[in-house]
Amino acid sequence: MHGVRRARQTQEALEAKRLKDQSKLHDYLALSDDVLARKKQKDWSREALRSTTQLLQINPEFYTVWNYRRHILVNGIFPESTPEQIKDLLKDDLSLTMAALKIHPKVYWIWTHRGWCLNNVPSGPGVDGEGDLRGWEKELWNQELFVVEKLLDADPRNFHAWSYRRVVLDSLPVPKPETSELAYTTRKIESNFSNFSAWHQRSKVLSSLWSTGRLDQTKSKEEEFDLVQNAMYTDPRDQSVWIYHRWLIGSGDNKEILDREIAVIQSLLEEETDSKWCMESLVHYKRLLLHNHAALVDKSALTRNCIHLLEQLREVDPGRRARYDEIELEITRL
Repeated sequence: MHGVRRARQTQEALEAKRLKDQSKLHDYLALSDDVLARKKQKDWSREALRSTTQLLQINPEFYTVWNYRRHILVNGIFPESTPEQIKDLLKDDLSLTMAALKIHPKVYWIWTHRGWCLNNVPSGPGVDGEGDLRGWEKELWNQELFVVEKLLDADPRNFHAWSYRRVVLDSLPVPKPETSELAYTTRKIESNFSNFSAWHQRSKVLSSLWSTGRLDQTKSKEEEFDLVQNAMYTDPRDQSVWIYHRWLIGSGDNKEILDREIAVIQSLLEEETDSKWCMESLVHYKRLLLHNHAALVDKSALTRNCIHLLEQLREVDPGRRARYDEIELEITRL
């Protein structure tokens, strides 16, 4: 911490720490060698499973060991287990990965193993047409959705968790209505407009709802423009908002919407005179007017306005001068 004097360690303390670290490294390498040797020998025993547990608790990024663990379960442990025992073994692995995710929430292999566990839950507890054959699946997948929501509460922008959430939603034995997921993204976005993953998830949900006719696209888009405009005025420097706005505009076939949104952004630029995203978006949308509605606009005035905005962009964003030069060259050729 700033202003706090660091305590000087004695030579003896430093040497003791070095020896301790050296011992831990020696033990880790010995355990790693043992696990890899067992893997090579195709050892599917419970002892091998315990060894992988020890190693993964130390290093959960060792994806080869996660793969080996799955082979042990499938080839050695599951064949000698009842369905209920298999379910309990998988729950143990979900607990193992949960502990790892609390420390390493962005390691792909941990998320992959959780998905594998859930996809291998056996039928039960019902049997022979009696009881609910998918009861365990329903229980564990519903719990998984709850777990993902808790992880996203802790880190709302963890894109690994958002990607995994889509997997969970697609895998639920009893699907949730997509409108509930739309409401979920609304809550996440309104708590933090800078949540790119939430905007991305929202675009996927809306695309599905629009394509199937479960949501009126025209009315819904107008509501989205209201939401994103609120976000633009709240934090005009946040790129996730502008990327979502471009997704809403799309290819710019609707001139009325283009004109309206250009006016909104122009008004914002008058307040935020050095806003790179305002300028970039105005250039982008005016280029769409030149491309798609050339017969209905003043090409000369639009071209001059774009060139003026590009000059300003070179000043506020000099690192992308070459990109703005290319855009200007393209505009002058239209």
